[in-house]
Amino acid sequence: MTSRAVEIGSGPRKAVIGGPDGSLGVLAGPCVVESERLLLDTCERLVEWCDARRLPFVFKSSYKKANRMSIRSYTGLGDKEGLAALASVKKRFGVPLVTDVHSVEEVGPAAEVCDLLQIPAFLSRQTELLLACAKSGRPVAVKKGQFLAPDDMMKVAEKLESAAAAGILLMERGATFGYHNLVVDMRSLVIMADTGWPVVYDVTHSLQLPGSGETTGGERQFARPLARAAVAVGVDAVFFETHPDPARALSDASTQLSLADVPGMLDELVAIRAARAPQKAGA
Repeated sequence: MTSRAVEIGSGPRKAVIGGPDGSLGVLAGPCVVESERLLLDTCERLVEWCDARRLPFVFKSSYKKANRMSIRSYTGLGDKEGLAALASVKKRFGVPLVTDVHSVEEVGPAAEVCDLLQIPAFLSRQTELLLACAKSGRPVAVKKGQFLAPDDMMKVAEKLESAAAAGILLMERGATFGYHNLVVDMRSLVIMADTGWPVVYDVTHSLQLPGSGETTGGERQFARPLARAAVAVGVDAVFFETHPDPARALSDASTQLSLADVPGMLDELVAIRAARAPQKAGA
């Protein structure tokens, strides 16, 4: 699985995802902006751990959560406040940022702050949204819809390419398997790689049990086994949501990884990535 390199952000902390010699990329952070303090504290630890392992890092948090099952679910601080909190992270650490957009109207304001625009799985076929993101000048990450086959992402990539997207990341987050369940078919990672663009495995969203109650349930205990499998297959990056105290998280509390568990998982994934690397002649 060899992909084109996608540059995210600029300056010393620019992240390069993919390419023949790329390191395993990491896109991570709290599910949603709960407070500026949470973002700063979490990013500080993630920067430290990724720097120590020389992993390209993009900080993730959603300033708005539009795809909620219940009217009582937390959706964010407000658009301006959420984007301002993300801007504070970039100012403090210089890291590239990724956040979700849900409508054409959101693209401009989000692109002013963030370096990578992410299209949620439920919206992965929305042509106008795809084209608006591509025309923003920012690279675009698209999560494969739970209702799509992996080869359908070829058409998604074609839409983005038609509008001269600055770069494309394709994400696997599981497919609907009956009611309230997702399953990850590792073949999809290889199939999506046929587009030539980097493939990212979404560790935490693929653990969800959608719609199973007032809030989405999940099976966090499978995070590390599935992440190990995806890296063994050859993904270019992993995406995961993490929180210092997942039980108190305002969104996706059942699947966000405890921040304290992140270094151990990264060590496992780096070791697997190294084991996959082709041996140089004479080595």
